[in-house]
Formats: sequence, C-alpha cells, structure tokens
Amino acid sequence: MSTRTSTPDHTGTSGATGGPGGTGAPQRPRPGRGTTFRESMLGRIRLDGEDRDRPVRLDLHGAADRVLRPLGTTPARLTGRIRVAGWADDPDAIGTLEISPLARRRIRYRVDFTADGRRITLDGWKSISPRRPLASMTVLPYTLYEDGTAIGTGAVRFPLATQLLPFLASFRFPRREDSAPLLAPRWDGTPGRTEVWYTTATDPATGTGLWLHHELTAPADGSPPFAHGWAAAFPQDGPVRHARFGPTPWTRPAEGFTGDGIQAAPGQLSGAAGEFSWKLTERPTDAPLYTFPRWSWRRPLLPAAQILPAARARYSGTFAYEDTTLSLDGAPGASARIYGHGNAHRWAWLHADLGDDGVLEIVAAVSTRPGLRRLPPLVFLRLRHRGRTWPRRAERTALGWAGLGRFRADVALPTWTVTGRAGPRRIRVEVTQPEERTLTLDYADPDGSPAVCRNSERADAHILLERWWGRWRTEGVWTLEGTAHAEVGDR
Repeated sequence: MSTRTSTPDHTGTSGATGGPGGTGAPQRPRPGRGTTFRESMLGRIRLDGEDRDRPVRLDLHGAADRVLRPLGTTPARLTGRIRVAGWADDPDAIGTLEISPLARRRIRYRVDFTADGRRITLDGWKSISPRRPLASMTVLPYTLYEDGTAIGTGAVRFPLATQLLPFLASFRFPRREDSAPLLAPRWDGTPGRTEVWYTTATDPATGTGLWLHHELTAPADGSPPFAHGWAAAFPQDGPVRHARFGPTPWTRPAEGFTGDGIQAAPGQLSGAAGEFSWKLTERPTDAPLYTFPRWSWRRPLLPAAQILPAARARYSGTFAYEDTTLSLDGAPGASARIYGHGNAHRWAWLHADLGDDGVLEIVAAVSTRPGLRRLPPLVFLRLRHRGRTWPRRAERTALGWAGLGRFRADVALPTWTVTGRAGPRRIRVEVTQPEERTLTLDYADPDGSPAVCRNSERADAHILLERWWGRWRTEGVWTLEGTAHAEVGDR
C-alpha cells in the first residue's frame, strides 16, 4: 500500500478561511459563479499499534466560490462522510481542498472528523505527475493526526469504473451571492415593523440544540424601536433552558444586530443573557436560500418574508449556560432572517440539515389579514439537493398553478406534516416535536397583539422524496432524530 507521511500545516486554504474550528474571520464568498461537485474514494488505513489495515471510504462534497482554474489554485470547502471500519463513521466531516493541478502540481485534502470520540485530521494530497497522469490523479496518500501527532497512514483511490460518470455529472456552477449584505438591517423607520436574526445549531458532541433569537420591534404607535431576544439550550438530558435579554434602545448598527451587549454580525455571534453566555464564529458552507420569492425580500410587499443568508453554516466557539459549557467545533446549523409586520396568525417552520445531501427549509403560515386567515396555510418549501434547489420558483409550493397543485400543511402538535408535488417530484415531510423537547414562549407584535410559539431545536423529521419514472420511485429518504429545528406558533 502506497503511503506518505506529511506534517499538517495551517497555511494555504485552511488559513485563508479560518480553518475548521478556527477562530479567524470567515472568508466571504465572491459574487459570480462557483463550482460544486461530489467525489467518493475507497482505500485502507493502518493505525499505529495495529497489525492490520482497515477499509476506508470517503464521500465528499466540494464547494468553491469560483469556477475552477486549471492553471491556477482554487480553494474549496469540503463536507461529507468518512468511514473507517470498526473505528469511525462521521457524516459531519468538514475541511478544505486546495485544487492546484498545474501551478503546484497537487490536490490537497485536509478534513476533520470524529473517531471513537476523538477529533482526527486527515491530511494528504495527490501529487500530479505527467508521467503517471492516471495514478497521480486518482490515488490519495494521507496521514491521520490527533492533536498534531501522526496516528496512522493510508491511501484511498478514486474508482474510475464506478465513480467517473457520477463524478462528472455532479458538477454544478451555481450563481454565488455574498451572504454578508443579507444580514444588514432592513428597517427603514416605518412604524409597525419587526425584524429578526435567529440562529439554530446542533452540537454534535452532546446532541444539544441551540437557539439564539435577536429581534428589532418598531411599535405601530410610533414609539421608539427597541431590541430584545433570548437564548435557549435543548440538552439531551434535562429540561429545556432559556433566558431573555432586553428590551434596550435600537442603535441602528451598520451590520446585523447589536443591543444590550449582544451581537449578531457577519461571522460572529456573542453576548450574555441571564446565566447564558456565548461567543461563536459562523462559517457559511452554502449559498443563500430564499424560502420566500426573492423579490419579496427586496420589495417587502408581503406581510413578512424569510431568508437564509447561508443555507447551511458551521459554528465554533463556546456556548455556556448554568454549570454547562459547550465547546463547539464545526457544529452544523444556520442563521435566518425575517422582516415584516409581525407574526402570522398560525405558522410552522422547519430547518433540516441533510448533511452532504443538502438542506430543507419550510415555512407554512396563515396570514393575520382579514379574509386570508380563513385560508389553509400557504407552504413555502425549498429543498437544496445535489447542488440544485427544488422547486425552481419559491411561489410554486404556495400558489401552485392558478391555485391547483398547492402544497398542503397539516399543522398540529406534537406532529405536523407537509405534502406536495412539483414537476416529476413529490415530497412528504413529517415533523415531531415531543413536549419534553419543546419550549413555549410568548411574542408581541408591533401593534401589541400577543402570539405564542412552541419551538424545538431537538425535533424529529422524516422526509421522503420521490420521482416519477413510469411509477413513483424513491429518490431520497432522510430521518433526523433530535437534529431537526422546528416550531409551531399561533394566537
């Protein structure tokens, strides 16, 4: 077996982005088009102290903020799954990729993953050689490190016979959009408006769900605007805990939310409330996702609109409450934004991180406006799967075709469902929010009318995606146990 011993460094692409779990400011995606692709490799590893090799499989998703440059160097982000027989199976591996086949004659992989409760780094590169073009482009020798110390060496190979066509078909060149401007405050001084920045995440080490809610309220009677919000933790063992902050005067920050010593800005989340304190870095790992039509965020004609500046993100740092301190290292989650007149008459929300397969976002709501509150919930569903977003237009799930083919939501507790069909695909989503994992909080609209939400950052979700090929065939099935983020609210 071909192996190489290498020493991990913190330069190149890893240093430019702050690295997995790093503390540097995240690199903002450049506008224009990017590149995404999928790659699977198979091989073996020999761990120190063992007399046999273990089978290894890498299933990785790469995302670059520009179109690949064969003559230059292209940095990319890696997410995916690493499996080592009898030792590791981490579906939340994260790292960086340096694609430089001619300029540096290498393609370097650095991926962090968890094995047997330990944090491991895979570091290796394909050394591109014109004398051995096939072997040098398909064989990846690597070394495993723990706390900077080598603990094993191995190699994986890209199997051309079975993976070449899926690899080539996986390439996408999505339009890139900088997420930072989407975090800037939208409020223009008009009374009767509310604006929200909220973040949800799951600590993979403990299974704890996290919720940070930051809100600006501009009262309808013209009173001065104020900032307020809360932090909440949903541990696996023990009751849900939360603490509120504010109200405090709104200071009109240039970026994100600032109030009462609490900040939600591009790449940074920090603050303290009651017995809670947090200091987190946020690293976007996906492009923005418009749950509502894109125009509704630019031109606020609807009662409210919601977006995700980055469909998925990773969070690192500390989150403490009472006598517990969580040390997050690449925890999956996302931050979202809401701008509108207040809360819906009735609503349901789901954020489901599907790992390397993508993300699902759902908002189902009944408007408070007279005449509309008698209608069934309008469903806005966006599934980003294999580099594409379905349905293509956000209006499709809510309006159908002249009212026909609208997606349906049956909103109740502890279980609610969404079903629908667009084009050759159909989907069924079932969300369960167990009472012991759900936090009930009261809201107040800018006009003072009350609302209540029931939120769970440790919800369960079962998602079935099917495609018509002469008959309905399963395209994807996902079951999230305690890692879905969901909410049901009403008056």
